This record gives sequence, C-alpha cells and structure tokens, in this order.
Amino acid sequence: MGIRAGAVGAGLAFMSVFAVGCSDEPRTVEPPEQQEPGPPLGNEVPPERPPLPPEEDGTPPAPAPDEETEPGPGEPQSAGPWPVEAVLDYTQRFGTGTPQSVGLDEGLNLWLLDGGRIGVLRPGDAAPTWSSGIGQARQPFGRESLAIGSTVICGGEAGRAYVGYRAAEMKRAAGISQRTYIPGPDEAYYTPERYAEYQKGDLDAVRLQPDGSVVLEEHIWRTTSPSSEGKQLGIHNTNDFHYEEDRSILNCARVTRGPHRGDLYVTTNHGVTRIQGLTYNSHRHPGWYLITENPDGTKAESLQCPPMYGLGIAKNGDVLVANEQMLGVLVPSSRLEDWDRENTWAGPTPWTFKGFNEALNGQATDDYWRAFEQTASGRYYLGSAEFGVWAMTPRSRSSGNWSKLAGLPSDRILSLKATDDGALYIGTQGAGLWRLEPDGVTLAQVPQVAGQSVLQLVYEPTVTPSMLLVLTDQGLTVLRGP
Repeated sequence: MGIRAGAVGAGLAFMSVFAVGCSDEPRTVEPPEQQEPGPPLGNEVPPERPPLPPEEDGTPPAPAPDEETEPGPGEPQSAGPWPVEAVLDYTQRFGTGTPQSVGLDEGLNLWLLDGGRIGVLRPGDAAPTWSSGIGQARQPFGRESLAIGSTVICGGEAGRAYVGYRAAEMKRAAGISQRTYIPGPDEAYYTPERYAEYQKGDLDAVRLQPDGSVVLEEHIWRTTSPSSEGKQLGIHNTNDFHYEEDRSILNCARVTRGPHRGDLYVTTNHGVTRIQGLTYNSHRHPGWYLITENPDGTKAESLQCPPMYGLGIAKNGDVLVANEQMLGVLVPSSRLEDWDRENTWAGPTPWTFKGFNEALNGQATDDYWRAFEQTASGRYYLGSAEFGVWAMTPRSRSSGNWSKLAGLPSDRILSLKATDDGALYIGTQGAGLWRLEPDGVTLAQVPQVAGQSVLQLVYEPTVTPSMLLVLTDQGLTVLRGP
C-alpha cells in the first residue's frame, strides 16, 4: 500500500463532494417468515440444499478458487470494480454507516455486519441493502437465546459470507466431570436442555440474493469426523462430538491466494477452526499445561486455552494464531481432514513456532494479543490490547527475539495488517491508523482515515491497486495501494 502521512490527492475532495449526489438511502429487507424461531429444542438448521449458482445468487460468475485467478507472469492484475482513489470514505460515498465488521467475498461484494443486521454493497450499487433476523439473529440476542450477539463477518466464495456469533460458556452439570461435555441421547446424564447448547453461537453461512438481500444458507455443522456424521450440532470438537469447546467466533480470515485460496479460518473462545465451503475441522490451539498441587500432594495438570483473537495468514499460507497468552505458526496441508491432528512439530499440519513473549510477561499472564501478522521482511508482529506492538524473530521453535515498537502514542492495539509493499498498518484504540514502513523503523500516522479507534483491517491483494479496508468508530475507509 502506498498511502503515507499527508499523501492525499485532490481526487478525494472531489469524491467527497460527488458523494452527496450519488448516495442513495440504504434499504432494509425484512426476514422471510421461515426465519422465525422454531421450537427451542427442535432442529434449528435448515434442510440440506446445494448453494445457488452464481447467476441466481445475485453475483456475476467468478472463477473457482482452484482456477488461475491470479495473473500469470507479465499479465497485469485487474483494478476490480471499486473506485481506485487512493483514499475513499465509503461511509460518505456509499452510506455504509458504522458497522462492527466488514468483509469482501471472492466476487468483491462488500459485506457489513451491524448487530442483527447484515448488509451487502454489490459492485455498481449506490448503497448497501440490509437484511435483519437471519440465522442465529432470528431470535433476540441474550444469554439464553441462540446467541449473545454477533461478532465478525468474512466473505467466502462469490455471493457467500460467514457470520460469527458469541455464546455463553458451558456450565458444569451434575454427574459430568468435564464442563464442555454434552451427553448424547440414550447416554447417561443426557438432558434436552444441555443438548440444545450445541445450537448456540458458532457460525452461519449466508447467501446473497438477486435483489441484494441475504438469506441463511446453512448454520455450519458439517465436519470431517465420522462420529459427527449427520449430527447438525454446529461447530464442536471434530475428534469427539461430545465436547462443545468452540462456542464463540472471535475473528475470521479468508485465504486470498495460493493453493488454499478460498479456505476460511475462524478463531474462537478456545482455538482456531479451518473451513472449506460448508465443512469444518475443529480445532488447533497453542495451549500449555498448568501444573498445580492437590491438597493430598499429587500433581494436577490443566490445559490452558484462553480465548483466541489474533489471526493472520502469511503470504506463504502459514496460519498465524495468538490467544491471550501463547502464539503459534501452523503449516496447513491440502487436506481438511488433517487440520486437527496434533503432533506438535511433526505430522501433516505441524507447528513451526509455538511459544510466548518471555520479554513481556510470564506464560500464565495474559498478553491480550489481538492481531498477528508477518511482513514481507519475514518478521512477525503482534498487537496487544494493552501492551502495544511487538516484533518477533524466532530463535528456536519455541522462543524468539522480541522488541517493542517505539513511537506509537497508544499501547492499545486492535488490528494489524501487513501489505505487499512491505509495510505494516497498525490500528489503535484512540489514536487512529498508523503505518510502519518496510524498514521496520519509520512510523507515521495516516491522517486521511476518519476515526480514532481502528476496529478491523481487511486486505484484498487480488486487485491492482490492492485494497485495504479500514473500519473505524466513524465508518469505513478504503485505501488503494500498489
């Protein structure tokens, strides 16, 4: 991305004036009747149906991810269907408002999430179309409902998006030793109320319609495990459906290039889940065992897997994850079935790094990681909600050389994004957007972006100039770079 402090052209001012004449009011589509809540313990997943073809879902046909969508040697990339101004305020130009999360699908439809509303701005639209009460949002949000609230949205294939939701943690039950264990029908301690917990939170796949509205395609439940075959139970442990450890979706990222293009990763209250289409494999986490002493002198081990917010996709396809205490780098295989096979440094999906920031806190102390990126230089950067931005170069598989980035006016970091020109964009809470140059030293604010808290950064490198979506407390701005 080529946006630097003070580098804004006259085209932006022109577009701001022009926006007054072309921004139509967004429209809201009421949910269809079949989206009304059914019986609380009934089947809350629609019957199986194939996705609509592109010509019927309102999206122009797009090549499949496995096809040659990236230009060949010497072949120029397309600019795509969106304006190419270096900086453009989409809230002013298109009336996108102040959503909580944004995403782009493979067809470059822009998806917006605002509580129980899902908006779509298609190429050529003057304003987004909003749909309400879809999927997990068809019931009022609450601790005893299908979801406490919505969290994030990510684009998938053309015309599809994934919407994440939050659910309360599982409670302990009499006779069941593990807090997250749910007995099935005809098993000891089964109750319909506990079994219904499977349906809460998790992830919806939604589909764009020809009129710009959105419908539920499927509440994600298909997994690679034979033990879960036919069980429409949302996202749970792939290796044993009894364990409902993944309840809340906290972050998401779509792979935009390489052999795994189109895959989706979501982080949860427990780990990271990989999704291909409508099928998932859950989960992996850089956990560690806390060893304590029981009153009788024996040792007790407790696996520590705090919530995971940090998620990045390296340019080579590595998956970068960070929970509140630990971080790790995973190398995915081509097979979705391999994702949850934990062999640490070996196996089909090994960790190449798994450790913690020993220069900041002890292993048992929360570092509050919110973002994890790798720049073109190969250096890793992590952003903390309390402790600023830290650079890390591994010195072994489990330890690294750590240094805190100096010069930022705030240590409260909400988002990071590495771009193909070698820069790192830094989203702060309260101090706006900043850019770290490829030299890893030069740091400057990006004043053209409205807003003081940068909630999310989404990078789309498949178009030229590339797109960086910057979502702040004042709306959405898009930067176009090299």
